[in-house]
Amino acid sequence: MTLPLSAIDVPPAPETIHWIVQPDQLDTWLDSAPGLPLVLDTEFERVNTFYPIPGLVQLGLGDRFCLVDPDVAERSARFREVIADPAVTKLLYAMSEDLELFRDWLDIRPKGVVDLQIGAAMAGAGFSLGYARFVETLFGEALDKSVTRSDWISRPLSEAQQRYAVDDIRFLAPMYEWVTAHLRERGLEAALVEESTRFADELARQDDPNAHYLRLRGGWALTAQQQLVLKKLVVWRELEGRERDRPRGRVLADPLIIAIADRLPKSIAELSDIQGVPGGVVRRYGQVLLELVEAGRSGDPSEIKPIAPPLTRDQQIGFKDLKRFFKKAAEAADIPVELVAPRKRLEKVMQDKTLADSPFFHGWRAEILAPEMNDIEGYLKS
Repeated sequence: MTLPLSAIDVPPAPETIHWIVQPDQLDTWLDSAPGLPLVLDTEFERVNTFYPIPGLVQLGLGDRFCLVDPDVAERSARFREVIADPAVTKLLYAMSEDLELFRDWLDIRPKGVVDLQIGAAMAGAGFSLGYARFVETLFGEALDKSVTRSDWISRPLSEAQQRYAVDDIRFLAPMYEWVTAHLRERGLEAALVEESTRFADELARQDDPNAHYLRLRGGWALTAQQQLVLKKLVVWRELEGRERDRPRGRVLADPLIIAIADRLPKSIAELSDIQGVPGGVVRRYGQVLLELVEAGRSGDPSEIKPIAPPLTRDQQIGFKDLKRFFKKAAEAADIPVELVAPRKRLEKVMQDKTLADSPFFHGWRAEILAPEMNDIEGYLKS
């Protein structure tokens, strides 16, 4: 059964754009409609900095929308409380960058968030569906995206920017209505909350500098000792990037960090001989880098978590066979296999030869995979 679009009330575009310009006004506005989900979006810039620069916060309650400058939101105690309150439902679309912004800008780990892009996939609308396309599909309205990459930091914002900002939240509540109706039919309404919470919690853990080296997949071929050096170099880069507010690659690019860990230079001359390492990096950081290399070279690598290697040729063949079981279960539930079993998760299952140690495949995924579980476990044991 498909929910008719006529049953969904889409708030019209407001005639005038409402700005909240004082923190106490924002506090009052946030408590003006208890029980309604808060629709939420942000605009920011992140080109030459480590941290995103907030440009605008967009908020909605029912058919009321407002725009808020970052300094106003930052000074609102209630805003911080609401974002962190798991009892207040926040509706976002493709929320990863918004959550990163709140983490880096306000040191908040948002709770009670629902990602409607995930909801769209669970409801059968497609994987990683863009907001504008979903709006046009559901409601027949084409959004003007011409100002997407415009300057959100400078003031005043143009009329087109303000209209765009409101349109980015105006459809979220009716979209939520459509998604939840379809998920209710599928018995997956609670699964959207579960998956959004898992995603948000996992994103929050990615802020750990000590784990960032694991994301440099190209370092898998290094020895354990070299990977310990790599970890020390990456932790240093994370802290240096944060202190100077510089992108990681502007401090030292991934391939160069891997090359230094591979070559283990003992002198400034040996460091300078590594192809691609800029002279400015050697002059500014040379001694620090050599000290980190030496600390890693003499450290104990036994407890370091190794970087996951790519699949072997035999594992690649097995991966294709294994994926068929997951794909069959995903198709039966009409959920994209990319959501049910992302490639990196399946690769790890193929390498570990078990699902038992993977919390990722618990909860709603376990229910989806239940009809194929015996075949999956049998294949992994074969």
